[in-house]
Amino acid sequence: MPYSLLFDLNAPQLAGVLLLFVWTGFVRSGLGFGGAALGLPLLLFIVDQPLVWLPIIGIHLLFFSALTLRTRLALVDWHFLARASVYVIPAALAGVFGLLNIPTGILLLVIYSLALFYGIVWFLRWDIHSRGRWTDRILLVLGGYVAGMSLTGAPLMVAIFMRNVSKEKLRNTLFVLWFVIVSVKMSTFVAVGVNLHALSALLLLPVAAIGHALGLKAHDVILEKDALFKRVVGGVLALVSLLGLLQTLRVHGWLAPG
Repeated sequence: MPYSLLFDLNAPQLAGVLLLFVWTGFVRSGLGFGGAALGLPLLLFIVDQPLVWLPIIGIHLLFFSALTLRTRLALVDWHFLARASVYVIPAALAGVFGLLNIPTGILLLVIYSLALFYGIVWFLRWDIHSRGRWTDRILLVLGGYVAGMSLTGAPLMVAIFMRNVSKEKLRNTLFVLWFVIVSVKMSTFVAVGVNLHALSALLLLPVAAIGHALGLKAHDVILEKDALFKRVVGGVLALVSLLGLLQTLRVHGWLAPG
């Protein structure tokens, strides 16, 4: 369903979108990942069409990743990135085609279920980790597929990168990975004629830039308070995702109203 998006929203919806794009920008630069995973479930309460939001988030990610990396390419672990990309990129491409062919209701269930899982994991301070090379590969493939499908696969892959990439290079290495994945995704969108909502993305850039700047300044503090940050955010994300999951089940007739 086509949307001119910002021009079709009422005042409360527009205010919500503006705040959420500040939030996604903050998370993306503050953590180095998770902008889509922590923002998309909330945006879907405003317009429950993933293909409306994913191109806008993708355009922003390309812009801010390039902006952040322009003077930091020396702080990228190119060796591990190349090794991981062998598993991530083909899986991401498969995920993009899944996004274009999976019914919207199923896609919403997948996004909310993953976000609920991430929220619980963060709130309970569990770690997503592997115990061997094959488990690493499985997580990279799963994370790549989910990233290609919904841009929310980062938490599945970050644990692998954290164990293999130094703290100083982690965020920049992840930004390069997201840039490549989103480039694949956006190229596919263009090829099949998906509406990129480029004007809305452009108008939202200054809003996301506020969050991006705040995230860059808060990056070190977030890393120091990582457990508390993730616990609070995880709790809120789990609650929101559970509500979204129940709403999706009811709207599509998979759960009896009550």
